[in-house]
Amino acid sequence: MKLWNILMAVSTAAAATSVLNDRASAGTLLRSLPDGRVLECPLKHTEVRVEISGPVATVVVRQDFINESPETIEAIYNFPLPVLAAVNAYEMHVNERVVKGKIARREDAEKAFAEARRLGQTAALLHQQRPNVFQQSLTNITPGAKVSVEIRYVELVPYEAGSYRFVFPMVVGPRYFPKSMAGQEATVNPPVAPKGMRPGHDIRLNVRLGMATPLGKVTSESHAITQKRKNEWWEEISLAQANEIPNRDFLLSYQIASKQIAPSLLTHREGKDGYFSLVLDPPAALRADLAITPKELVFVIDTSGSMHGFPLEKAKEAMLQAINGLNPRDTFNLITFSGDTEILWPAPMPATPQNIATAKRFLQFKQSGGGTEMMKAISAALDGTDSQEHIRVVCFMTDGYVGNDDEIIAEIRKHTNARVFSFGIGSSVNRYLLDKMAEAGRGEVEYVSLNSDGSAAAQRFQQRVRNPLLTDIEIDWNGLPVKDVVPLRIPDLFSAKPLIISGCYDTPGSGKIRIRGRMAGQPFVREIDVNLPATMKENTAVPSIWARRKIDALSLDEQRNQRWITELGLSYQLMTRFTSFYAVEEKVVNQGGALRRIEVPVELPEGVNPNALSDQALERMRGNVYSLSSVQLTAQPMAVPLPKQERQRRDQTMTIAVMVRIQVLLKDSTPATLKKLKDLGFTADPAAAGARFLTGSIDASKLPELRKLTEVLRVQELQ
Repeated sequence: MKLWNILMAVSTAAAATSVLNDRASAGTLLRSLPDGRVLECPLKHTEVRVEISGPVATVVVRQDFINESPETIEAIYNFPLPVLAAVNAYEMHVNERVVKGKIARREDAEKAFAEARRLGQTAALLHQQRPNVFQQSLTNITPGAKVSVEIRYVELVPYEAGSYRFVFPMVVGPRYFPKSMAGQEATVNPPVAPKGMRPGHDIRLNVRLGMATPLGKVTSESHAITQKRKNEWWEEISLAQANEIPNRDFLLSYQIASKQIAPSLLTHREGKDGYFSLVLDPPAALRADLAITPKELVFVIDTSGSMHGFPLEKAKEAMLQAINGLNPRDTFNLITFSGDTEILWPAPMPATPQNIATAKRFLQFKQSGGGTEMMKAISAALDGTDSQEHIRVVCFMTDGYVGNDDEIIAEIRKHTNARVFSFGIGSSVNRYLLDKMAEAGRGEVEYVSLNSDGSAAAQRFQQRVRNPLLTDIEIDWNGLPVKDVVPLRIPDLFSAKPLIISGCYDTPGSGKIRIRGRMAGQPFVREIDVNLPATMKENTAVPSIWARRKIDALSLDEQRNQRWITELGLSYQLMTRFTSFYAVEEKVVNQGGALRRIEVPVELPEGVNPNALSDQALERMRGNVYSLSSVQLTAQPMAVPLPKQERQRRDQTMTIAVMVRIQVLLKDSTPATLKKLKDLGFTADPAAAGARFLTGSIDASKLPELRKLTEVLRVQELQ
């Protein structure tokens, strides 16, 4: 059996022939073979710098690649960014030299990169594979060289019910592709570090948070953080663990002291082109005593392999709460899906105590496993809705780990007489799919991390489906010179979040616009004063934000609108499916062009059990950590002999090692509970305060005692 170890790697190329020595630094992923050879991972570190000013976040992501092998290499890395991130700048750092990136049509950028590879020049290429999945390629990284890339993007930070929520995704979860998309897996899925190993790259993140009004509470439910409050308007936040493993989304919530945002208009105009983003404060919540219209609800839960363990338990927690909250006049049904789809009843049944008890038994014994054939569940949940007079509410609970995102979104859009609500369950879910499912189905999206309260999420769902806050929303611009406004159709509001409208204007102007809609069945009208200035050099992110939202709207019919999407990407220097960034160093560093291509491995998202993944996902993980591409290779994978003394020391260590990595789910995270874990020798990784989901290490002999603790709901071994 192959022996896999996490070893330490040196920081200079000169030490590459003696990888394990006293000067080694921890953190690099190495593959150790039975004959003593080792293979390294070129991505060493990711640095994320975030500046939040008001509702706008500006983010710079720096990825450091170092070649510690004696061969020239090419590195490929698939990684996530936020769904509506407007990626508008790119540059490559080769040792001390900075090369500014250029935007081009995707095919032209690929040609420039391929030519640089052929000539032996160091070059970088950035593709968008999905709106939230990107591929970084670096070629001709010579032995000992350090090559870094910096990606800059801007986005609007969403606000809801008193809190802003900034999200930085850190890892691409293992997407399942249906047979119709066979062969496309590598465009999205990165190879995953085998069981018992960790990726060699870590991440550091720093946020400088500034608001125009005094800040309230700032928290993270995903990570342990350090906080430095500079004054009542400014705070600096960073990860408490300096070299964090990037295996879950970073979630940062922050409030303002007033608990209520004010309407704001962000404008930018230099020359003849003007842009705006109008942020309108959310309407007040409806009274609880309003009449509740009976609903037909269908709950759909993902039981595929990636949901095994904690994610499925969290989904069940949320769904059971939602079922408990059904109105006696409601009808409902349950559907589960993985490779196959199972439906509880042929048609929705009344929410009687007997039927609710039957549904709970059906759900209780559901286990996870297999692929994620989501289209079957979509069809089953929406079948027949087009002929109904009443509206069916469909609630999907899933991590969204599929590759046929666009096919699923298009299918939901066909069924206009249904409302789709999506629940993203897990630590690093497919937010593009979940956001767009809710948008196409004119519903809402909710994210439930493994540390969050599933019952609270279910209560919010119940409140939303009872009565939308504001429906049939229209804007009367009252003659203002605006154009290209997005969204073209404003969705209904189900929760207390602001309306955000972006657009362009040719000439300055001012006036009073009217927001019209219906609240609790009654007409709603609100007037807002708007001023579109002749000159405004501030708010430079606004044009990129408008263009990215316009591209998102055009992507509903991506192939038909390819020309417009491409032109917007080129004009506004933005990443799209059809435009890419590239950078080429002029100097030839690899005469002859021989190189070895490496795919950077990643950690599975926290909570995903590799033992329960589908055969397709496992196939991607098997074999070498580094999958070879179709490019002609002229060298074999590097083999560095491990010194005999080190091999003996390694083997001895492996023989006596008894510590195992585990994840535990607790009933509560009180000091008393944590002390019981500590008394058993459990050493927890840094975690967000109050987290019930912990990762750490414990002596294998203590596992039976740990499982007997009444405070421990589940124990999952990671190696």
